[in-house]
Amino acid sequence: MAPRSEWIWWNGRLVPWDQATVHVTAHALHYGTSVFEGIRAYETPQGAAVFRLRPHLARLFFSARLLRFEIPYTEDELAQAVVETVRANRHSSCYIRPLVFRGAGPLGVDGRSCPVEVVIITFEWGKYLGQEALEKGVDVIVSSWRRMAPDTFPALGKIGGQYVNSQFAAMEAHDLGYAEAIMLDAYGYVAEGSGENLFLVKDGVLYTPPFHNSILLGVTRDAVLTLAREQGIEVREQPIPREWLYAADELFMTGTAAEITPVRSVDRIPIGCGKPGPITRRLQERFFAIVTGQAPDIYGWLTPVGSA
Repeated sequence: MAPRSEWIWWNGRLVPWDQATVHVTAHALHYGTSVFEGIRAYETPQGAAVFRLRPHLARLFFSARLLRFEIPYTEDELAQAVVETVRANRHSSCYIRPLVFRGAGPLGVDGRSCPVEVVIITFEWGKYLGQEALEKGVDVIVSSWRRMAPDTFPALGKIGGQYVNSQFAAMEAHDLGYAEAIMLDAYGYVAEGSGENLFLVKDGVLYTPPFHNSILLGVTRDAVLTLAREQGIEVREQPIPREWLYAADELFMTGTAAEITPVRSVDRIPIGCGKPGPITRRLQERFFAIVTGQAPDIYGWLTPVGSA
């Protein structure tokens, strides 16, 4: 079923879900001219709390700058709007989708004369790949589709049209019976999943592709790097060849939707012993302890919804 809640924040005000509509001539519908974020609010003993709201909004404004958008609100105003929308929909936990797009106007490729629309959508959403995926891991495939090459698309931006690239990889994986795909960059190095960053553990060292391997700089990725260093785990951001995936002791994906999801096999080759490993488990436990309020929020990651 399609997600649904009661209210959507639309250009400065809350409107009923069914009234949040856009005209078919919207530039974004034709050319993919939108930028967006995926954010989660978690249920804590003190009520709903939004995970890393400010870094997500900072990336939204960065993506807008890449696409030559002028967002007609400040980061402070959008932060308040997110809290207001979660509160209005009475969510104890939810997924949050801020979206900025070029609306109805001239249909030329250069859409800068079209109005900029801003919406915030919230709805209840469970585990992206399922609760079992978090516990047992998922089976993935290396996609035949590559991530965009330098000077073709700005990979660091979370831009709507670019996700057609991810869709090809995700559809290929699902059609072949896999939960997710791993994509390589234009030079054959590991990049990321169709919508997740990737981490690899080998001999106690945590590896992840750097930003120049055509990845999105994930907010959850950054949180995992912080937790790994907190726990004394050596971290190396460096190019990863495809064959290193098969030699990994552990492998996991991160993202707002995926959170920290273990990978148990790649191309039907088991990772390690074929189940989530100890470093993955440690990072999972520490992450969920903080975001659900079971451990102190020492990094200031949570924005309580109960306060304006």
